[in-house]
Parts: sequence; C-alpha cells; structure tokens
Amino acid sequence: MSDLVKIRKYVSLVEETRHDGGSVLAKPGLKAVVGGVIANPYAGRYVEDIQPMMKALEPLAVDLTERVMKALDAKGSELESYGKGVIVGVAGELEHAALWHQPSGFGIRHAMGGAKSIVPSTVKVGAAGVRIDIPLHHVTAAYVRSHFDTIEFCVPDGPRPDEIVFIVAAAMGGRPHARVGGLTVEGIKLGDGQR
Repeated sequence: MSDLVKIRKYVSLVEETRHDGGSVLAKPGLKAVVGGVIANPYAGRYVEDIQPMMKALEPLAVDLTERVMKALDAKGSELESYGKGVIVGVAGELEHAALWHQPSGFGIRHAMGGAKSIVPSTVKVGAAGVRIDIPLHHVTAAYVRSHFDTIEFCVPDGPRPDEIVFIVAAAMGGRPHARVGGLTVEGIKLGDGQR
C-alpha cells in the first residue's frame, strides 16, 4: 500500500441470523463488516489538495472487500448486498471521508468481479468508540426492497483523533422474513443497477 495509507488495525464483525421473530430460516442470514483503521495524513491542518489519497485508497478497498468475503466464506458473485462507510477522527474533517467514495466503489466492484448498483454510504466525524450504521442494498438493483438493511459497526479504541476508519460491509441475503412488497430479486430485469 501507499505511504499515505498506514494501517494500525483491522476490525471485523459477522452476524448470523437464524430467525427474527418468525420461523427459523432454512438458510441463516449472514452479514459482515470490516474496517481498516489508518493514520489520517491531513489531521489537524487544512490541506487544499487531498485528492492524491484517493488513488492510494484503492488497494485498501480491495483488501477490505476480500476480508469481508473471507469472513462470509463467500465469492464475490455470492454477495447479495453491500455498503460502505467512514468514521473520521475529531482532528480530521468530513471532507476526508469523501475521499472514500471513488476508491471504495472501484475496489469493492473489482474484488467482487463486478456489480452494477451504487454502493450506499454513510460517513461521520466522531471520537473513539463511536458507532455507525452501514447501509446495505442489493448489488444488482438498488430498489430491491428486501435487501434494504444496515449493519452496525464500531472500533472500541478508534478512530483516534488523527485516524480514519474506512469500512466495507456485505450480506449473503436480504432481511429475514422480508414481506413489505416492492421489487424482488426474482423481478430484477434491466441489470442497470437500478431496476
């Protein structure tokens, strides 16, 4: 990885849901999230040109996605939903989180072998231990209602004020017992990332 991307640690979480108030699922719902905690090279000062870091973050996006797939014991083609996020330490600024948008979309799709849907995202500036909900939706069609979901994530000792946590999440299916209608996985027709 680039000198701009200095990793302190990775944090992973896997959720396996057997049921959610209804009958036991034939196949448990699986979701995973992985965050990479890195030094923020722009912390504590205003830097006009921060764009060089975007290219430097592409390998991290691939790495985090591969770690999510490993946590789920899945190939990229088996992932049904995905999402991303960023937590910037308090000596940074919200614009530092925006550095993740382009490289994470590239890296996630590259590691998966391609996907059409936009990768939903959430970002915030916060202190160590702050929690963040990472949005998830279907990898092929953003409007598949059964796959609108989240996974909560935190790093107990991060981000430190001069750090950033970059995050990738994915799931092997939709919500347990989804039954609110809308576009279904079986109803995906266009393959354009929307419908």
